[in-house]
Amino acid sequence: MPVDPLWNSTRARELAAQRRPGALIRLGREHRSWTLAALGHRLGCSPATVSRLERSTRVVDLTLVHRAALEVGVPRHVLVSSLAPPTPTVSTATRVTASPHAEEDPMRRRTLLTATAAAGPAALLLGLDEALADTPGPTGTGKLDARLATARELYDKGTHGRLLAALPGLIADGHAAASSRRELDQARLSSVYSLAAAVLSKLGSYEQARLTADRARTWAEVSGSPLASAAAVRELAIVLRHQNRGEEAQGLMSAAASGVEATGLRSDASASAYAQMLCTLAYTSAWAGHRAEALAMTEEARRAASRLPQTAPPGRLFPISPAAVDLYAVGVHWALGDAGAALEAGKNLRPAQFPTAERKARLGTDMARAWWAWQRPEQTAQALLSAYRASPAEVRDRPAIRNIVHELAERHPRTTGVRELQAAVHQ
Repeated sequence: MPVDPLWNSTRARELAAQRRPGALIRLGREHRSWTLAALGHRLGCSPATVSRLERSTRVVDLTLVHRAALEVGVPRHVLVSSLAPPTPTVSTATRVTASPHAEEDPMRRRTLLTATAAAGPAALLLGLDEALADTPGPTGTGKLDARLATARELYDKGTHGRLLAALPGLIADGHAAASSRRELDQARLSSVYSLAAAVLSKLGSYEQARLTADRARTWAEVSGSPLASAAAVRELAIVLRHQNRGEEAQGLMSAAASGVEATGLRSDASASAYAQMLCTLAYTSAWAGHRAEALAMTEEARRAASRLPQTAPPGRLFPISPAAVDLYAVGVHWALGDAGAALEAGKNLRPAQFPTAERKARLGTDMARAWWAWQRPEQTAQALLSAYRASPAEVRDRPAIRNIVHELAERHPRTTGVRELQAAVHQ
């Protein structure tokens, strides 16, 4: 489809470069001679909402921006330029390093990186925050695919500090690669942002997670990759759920699951993506209080996962397996307020069934939540200790799990394992 000359005009290019998607929407609306009310009618919102959207310099509702841009004809590549973070203003050659000898001393460089990673998630969040606000210059430190795979391994191991230290460089090099406008490079950048959103959600930094999930979704849509889009929407839905926007999260997940299903599920990769989307949709529905739908989606996920390997192959974007679906069932029943059913769903699950430390620990934390709701402090402490031994960060870094440890310490300080857990979360 030919692009309207409007979007190649100097004005359109200026607005995109100035990161003003609202102004681009206004440009498109006025080009079509539509009133605020006319566009609002098409979007199902008030003229005042459209006016705020057009005047705002900060994206508050990315879904509404996408819909409005589509209505007025803003091309995808123009929209994504307006949503991208500012390009770096300092060239790689003139960037300040920790030491004038850092580039020529590999041992010193490794020492500095180790010290940074040991600073802890709270300190490292600042570096990621800066990278989200102003993209750093390219690092030129190796192939992006290999580094992204390593970053995913860090997530799977629960080494959140090292992952947070790596993400700014991945974001920088992901943007540098995506400037080629190659769809594969755009999908890789979306995957970087999805991974960032996943770890930020785990740490309870939901505003930052929302920003990164929005960017992941934008770049996935530009790339045209259904799997990248599914991963991005999943992370966005998780954030929305934590922000008590369950209905919106459920709608996004339903549409995304349908989109993956429409691919025909001809490969294990697409089949595992579909099963994963159903699991997340089931959990999201449970949080929204939709019991029948949550249970139906869990059963559908079991059917979808039944033809997949018992252990997901390393490196798969959606590492789902039959045992992983059963683990999701534990969370679904817990979210529905049925701790007994949650414990029943997880009674035959064992850490050995899961290939990564993050999943092994997740089994422990999910069972601990069910035991705690069932008012069994001894079993709660033992489940949390199992999680901590698999991946300390899954207990130490997740706010909801730390809260259970604090409550255990207050109410049952003499229960076996509670002192060890209390010391762990205060490290």
